[in-house]
Amino acid sequence: MTRFTIARALALLIPAGLLGGALASQYVFGLPPCEMCHWQRWPHYAALVPALGAFFAPEQLRKLLVMLAALLVAVSGAIGAFHAGVEYGWWQGVTACASSGATTLEDLLNAPLVRCDVAPWTLFGISLAGYNAIISIGGATVIGWLALGKDRP
Repeated sequence: MTRFTIARALALLIPAGLLGGALASQYVFGLPPCEMCHWQRWPHYAALVPALGAFFAPEQLRKLLVMLAALLVAVSGAIGAFHAGVEYGWWQGVTACASSGATTLEDLLNAPLVRCDVAPWTLFGISLAGYNAIISIGGATVIGWLALGKDRP
């Protein structure tokens, strides 16, 4: 298996896996996302498009698509790092929490309050946003290194 083949697979598996984890934490484990959690998801959704395209595009476009996917994964990681810093109190967030989508006062009063500056879950002191930052930035780095490197003869 070539370095590029591994890079192409990781470019698809990393955002898909992180999105799967985010959706499972929301719908299976009952951790509603805050606004910044949603911000982290959008680059992963976007990364799936060029990552999938890299399997079907002409050969001369594949490396570009893999690198675009890696860039988008890194963007999600940067947002995750910022969000983790807000959760740990290192700096202030840039926005209030998102609207709950409530249309009546009763809906609004019954909607759960999801704060961006409080980590709802941690493992070894690292929040979900922190894990997204670590995995996304590290994964994007590995994808780029593999995609741009040369295979041994």
